Amino acid sequence: MVKNKFFLLLISVLVFGSLQAQQQELDTLTRKERLIIDPLTPARAAFYSTIVPGLGQIYTGKYWKLPIIYGALGTAGYYYFYQRKQMNVFRDIYKRRIAGYTDDIYQGRILKNDQLIEGMKFHKSYRDQAVMTFMVFYLLNVIDANVGAHLMQFNVNEQLSFRPHLKPNEFNTNMNYGLTLNINF
Repeated sequence: MVKNKFFLLLISVLVFGSLQAQQQELDTLTRKERLIIDPLTPARAAFYSTIVPGLGQIYTGKYWKLPIIYGALGTAGYYYFYQRKQMNVFRDIYKRRIAGYTDDIYQGRILKNDQLIEGMKFHKSYRDQAVMTFMVFYLLNVIDANVGAHLMQFNVNEQLSFRPHLKPNEFNTNMNYGLTLNINF
């Protein structure tokens, strides 16, 4: 029981201390700096990410997202080219067999032309999935840049407060711990 109260008190002090530090940081900004909101910033960030993936994240200062973006797009691009190459191998061997040639690399292992067609369909479906994956990651890149720019303009000022408080219990001598959220308009 005592450990729980001590733990809650410790958490309350840590939360209160971090909120006070944030409040002091906000107080150092001038009022003019806090009120500057550029409504075109999200649109610019999305436009930049549409032109060059990751450029919107650079515009908003989120550099750590670049390896994730280029890793995802690069992986999807790699699998597209790999599956396309494999599909073309099966297609070319099938075309040569229809033309009457028997000197392909699968002559001893794949006996029927139907198996070549199935291999071609298999790699074609995975190639198409790689294209869809690339488009999804590209779209997520643009959406992330837009949302990140919107969140940069989130209003945080002295009229919004979040403070822990201690209140004595009226029925016994225990202290009640709580948090208060105040929004003044």
